Amino acid sequence: MSLDSHIESVLWTPDQIAARVSELAAQISADHSPLSEPLVLVGVATGAFLFLADLARSLRLPVTVDFIRAESYGSGTVSNGSPRISSDLKLDVSGRHVVLVEDIVDSGSTIACLIAHLEAKGASSVSVCAFLDKPSRRKVHFQLLSKGKFYRGFECPDYFVVGYGMDFAELYRNLPYVGVLKPEHYK
Repeated sequence: MSLDSHIESVLWTPDQIAARVSELAAQISADHSPLSEPLVLVGVATGAFLFLADLARSLRLPVTVDFIRAESYGSGTVSNGSPRISSDLKLDVSGRHVVLVEDIVDSGSTIACLIAHLEAKGASSVSVCAFLDKPSRRKVHFQLLSKGKFYRGFECPDYFVVGYGMDFAELYRNLPYVGVLKPEHYK
C-alpha cells in the first residue's frame, strides 16, 4: 500500500518544513539564550516526535527533553474537547522554563490543559511551539504562563492533515511532508 496515494495534496514539503524548523529554533535560541539552566522541551506525544527531534537538533542552547501524552482525538478526526493526561513527565519542571512542543494546536483544549498542568507542577514559564496552528478551529483561548511565547510553524487551513508525525489511526506519521488526507481514507 502506498501512503502517498492517500494524499489529496501536499501543503508543506520536506524542504519547507526544514527551513521553518530552523527559523523557529533560531527564534527560540535567541529568546532563551540568557537562561542559566537548560530549557525544558516537552514534546506532546506522539504527534510531535519528529518536530521535537528536528527542533532540538537545531537549537543552539542547552536543553533537556521529556514527553507528555494527552489524548483528545482517539481514532477520530475531531478533538472530543476533554483532553486527559495519560502519561506524565519524568522530569521535574519546578522553577524551570518549559517549551511545550506540539504538532498541531486546533481547538486549544489540549494545550490549555497542558499549560495548567505544567503551572501546577511549578514551571516558571511555559511557551508553546506548535508546528501547525489552526486558529479557525479555536474554541479555548489558552493563556501562556509568565513570559511564555507562542511560536507557530505554519498556519494550517481547515483540512485534516497527516505526515511529519501527525496521523490518522496511527498511520501516515512517517510521511516526510504534510498533506491533506483524502476523505475516503478517514470517513
